[in-house]
Amino acid sequence: MVSLSEAASIALHGLILIAREKEGLNVIKIAERTNTSKHHVAKVMQRLVKAGYLYSQRGPSGGFVLKKKAEDINFLDIYETIEGNIEINTCPMDKPICPFDKCIMNNVTNKMTTEFRNYLKEQTIDQYL
Repeated sequence: MVSLSEAASIALHGLILIAREKEGLNVIKIAERTNTSKHHVAKVMQRLVKAGYLYSQRGPSGGFVLKKKAEDINFLDIYETIEGNIEINTCPMDKPICPFDKCIMNNVTNKMTTEFRNYLKEQTIDQYL
């Protein structure tokens, strides 16, 4: 089963929540709405600021607003910003010697990874507003 880390989930949910608000959202509101730690939300949001997806406004009335249009932000870019590039592994067992002439898992892992990447790339923030 493919799963997202909490950080990737916070990033995706946070961006959608921010995109829904004209005035933006602060860390506390994002943490409340996603039921996650405000410290973890703050770390994730700062990574998205550094990557150029968000503006950060400090102060009591501060928060985050989108730096890019929602339709220009796809899930793959966000996932890879948080988790690193999705690699296609040729051997899920990571063994130098295989008892078979042809890897029995290579096509499965390649197809699953390709499908996962394609799905994430097709999903954009604006589709969830």
